[in-house]
Amino acid sequence: MGAGRLWVRVAHTALSCGLALGLLLHRTDLQEQEERGELLQPLVFVLLVLCSILLYFRVSLMDPGYVKAEDEEKEDKSEEQSMVIPLVPSDIKLRRCGYCMVKQPMRARHCHLCQHCVRRYDHHCPWIENCIGEKNHPFFIVYLSVQLVVLLWGCQVAWSGLYFELSWEWLNHNIFLLTSFLLIVIFTTVVMLLLISHLYLISCNTTTWEFMSHHRISYLRRSELENPFDQGVILNLWRFFCSCHLTKWEKIYFHRNNEPV
Repeated sequence: MGAGRLWVRVAHTALSCGLALGLLLHRTDLQEQEERGELLQPLVFVLLVLCSILLYFRVSLMDPGYVKAEDEEKEDKSEEQSMVIPLVPSDIKLRRCGYCMVKQPMRARHCHLCQHCVRRYDHHCPWIENCIGEKNHPFFIVYLSVQLVVLLWGCQVAWSGLYFELSWEWLNHNIFLLTSFLLIVIFTTVVMLLLISHLYLISCNTTTWEFMSHHRISYLRRSELENPFDQGVILNLWRFFCSCHLTKWEKIYFHRNNEPV
């Protein structure tokens, strides 16, 4: 597992650097600007590529929100000290994970690839080689946004170096730019669709896992609301991007399900 993750990260870094370097070295708009001494755009392009690689490693290596045994002990102590009504209705039990034996907070799920339960589990990303959860999901969105800007710019740069002519000599001369353009178009489409879908789910305060498995998740099946965590687009976006602490989803669930109709 460790070697596989390493190879995926190496492949991502090599592909990003290789495509960027190739676009800078071939006869494109960026190279023409370099030759004229106009270095602003080439420098910004390189910095964006480096920023996307750093964000990739940030999302890939950080804790996505693993549920730990010590967190459970702290929650138990805080519940004992506070005199409040139970946060969750009696017919919905917070279950203990059968794999890592920790009590799962609401919206958490066990990932068999990471061997951990993850808070507000969204999905396990094979390209990132990490789970996307409550702690790293905002960074994942920032990474996708920067990556999309780099890909769109790279697509324009690759296209600027292409001139079309029906001959083998033309193909040999333009094979790198043509291949790069096609690859970048594919990556751009994937990243754009991924970013749009995630922004939609975030605006509704739901996750990929909840969206795909709504009928199998007990706390969603038994809720009177279609989405008990939806607090409106503005508050959903604020909580996702600006909240500095982990959210007690049980409180929101209990409050929303007991609101007067």
